[in-house]
Amino acid sequence: MGSSAEKNFFGFQKSGKTTIVPISIKILTVFVLLILISCLTTNFITLVFTQRQTISLTNELLVYQLSDLYSNASNQFQISMYSQNEVDSLNSVKDAAKRDFSRPHSVAIGLKRDGSMLFMVGKDGLEWDDFSDGDALSSLNAAYDKAVSEGNPERVEGSVVFKSPAGEEYMGVYKFHEDWNCFLIRAELRSDTKNELYRIYLKISGIILILTIGFVFVGISVLNLLFSSIKSFTSDVYELHKTQRLEKLGDSVQVTAPIDISGASNDDITYLAANFNSLYMNTANLRNIFQRFVSKNVVDQAYNDRRVELKGEQRQLTILFTDIKNFTNRTEILGNEIIRLLNIHYNSIIGIIQPDEDRGENKSKAFIGSLIGDAVLGVFGISGKKEDVNPQKSVDAVSCAWKMTLKTKLFRQKMDERKKELEAAGRFTSQARQVYEAVRIDIGVGIDGGEVFYGNIGSNRYMANTVIGDNVNSASRIEGLTRFYKLPILVSSYVRDEVMKVPEAAERYRFYEVDTVQVKGKHVGKKIYFPLDTMQEDPDYAAEFTQEKFEVFEEGLSAYYAGDWKTARSKWKKCGMTVAEVFLDRIGLKNAPAGWSGIWIMSTK
Repeated sequence: MGSSAEKNFFGFQKSGKTTIVPISIKILTVFVLLILISCLTTNFITLVFTQRQTISLTNELLVYQLSDLYSNASNQFQISMYSQNEVDSLNSVKDAAKRDFSRPHSVAIGLKRDGSMLFMVGKDGLEWDDFSDGDALSSLNAAYDKAVSEGNPERVEGSVVFKSPAGEEYMGVYKFHEDWNCFLIRAELRSDTKNELYRIYLKISGIILILTIGFVFVGISVLNLLFSSIKSFTSDVYELHKTQRLEKLGDSVQVTAPIDISGASNDDITYLAANFNSLYMNTANLRNIFQRFVSKNVVDQAYNDRRVELKGEQRQLTILFTDIKNFTNRTEILGNEIIRLLNIHYNSIIGIIQPDEDRGENKSKAFIGSLIGDAVLGVFGISGKKEDVNPQKSVDAVSCAWKMTLKTKLFRQKMDERKKELEAAGRFTSQARQVYEAVRIDIGVGIDGGEVFYGNIGSNRYMANTVIGDNVNSASRIEGLTRFYKLPILVSSYVRDEVMKVPEAAERYRFYEVDTVQVKGKHVGKKIYFPLDTMQEDPDYAAEFTQEKFEVFEEGLSAYYAGDWKTARSKWKKCGMTVAEVFLDRIGLKNAPAGWSGIWIMSTK
């Protein structure tokens, strides 16, 4: 917390792998669950009480029906005494009992004390061959024996629970009929009563669910209306999170509030959003100021890790060093205006070393290591793991060197055009000439690379992100040699070897050896090269630096290394390059000294 189209299956926005569920959905879900639990629980409790009441009413009904059955059985007994036809009388008893049946498994039974059945009639032709529940029979006989012992045989009656031959549980009422010498039982299947109640429960539950669904839609509409501002605020913050970048902002770009509260109501949510806007704007402004004073990789680390530690590691990096030639003399002439000149210069070359990442130009994550007066230290190759082999970093460094060189030349051309305007107007005074020569800046670029220490050094109070190593110093020394050899760019063997590993770059750049130099403070010679850009579009550089000229120069350099200075002089005079004049001045008309190694030892840095 990308485009806003990143949603999950249900249409909710996502932050990474986390689904953002609107608060209105959460509130509504809780309320719906509570309402459902409350309604269903109430319905169940009602069912329990209803079941008890139903059982009680059923017993009352059975007692009433048993009373009718008892009376009818008495009448039929008297009839059978006269007609001597017991079967017809029992059939009449059964027919009368069936008229009172209301449920699928209603039964009426005439049960003798020995367990045999005088008669049995059930709903829809239900019949049993015998009464198989011995426990229930024992209970009935025990009630009979007790009533007889108390002298009340006519009061043998009560409730009974028994099981059918199929194992189904029945509940009912009974009364002993002395004439027929049997227990008259009127009973109902217990599950019939429960099933009726459950059907009622399911119907009521269905009505509750239907009403709840209807109320859900109403609730969503109401909550969306109430929380419309929250939804808008959340969308704004979500888009902010997805589009936020640590990019360098120009002076004209203003940080704006991420949440639009212009149409929001004056409640505590809007107050919270307003405070969020204030906090964000303050933080964003501080961040934008911060990233102008430190390297971008430090800003990235601080933003991603929420801290910056004193630590470092050995990395394979390419180091670019550039500064302005004859800077001290320019400072004396321009005074405080030198700051303005530096800012113009830095504004052009810093964007070359550290371009806009959104366009995918900064492949090797180059950054400005430091600004030292008129000098700029560029670091290439931070992207990826430290053990990764990344020759692209040296390609990017060489490309940046040429871009900076051409950019500086364009600035000089603008100054030349301004000079012509002043001359045409008769205003090109001696003082104007001094200023013109001071602002007509030129740069040198030196590039080296290898294993260096990269990280943060200092203390917990103050720290700096930097690169330290012999190759860092070497880049600075190589840059200094550009003045001596009158070449805009010089690189080391490390840079040449890496560029040649990248096919496209190997086609574009030709590396010509310039010299083998032992700089002050070193004990071994170091080869330096000029990276000729074969696709150079600038006509002046294309004419000055050609492959033909450098091939002749290298022939002279080979003779120079071999100690054949006479042949070297001949070749260098023929190539017609400024760098050759440096060597011609060096050797003059002399021959190579005894023990000549081909390494030129510099006495100054």
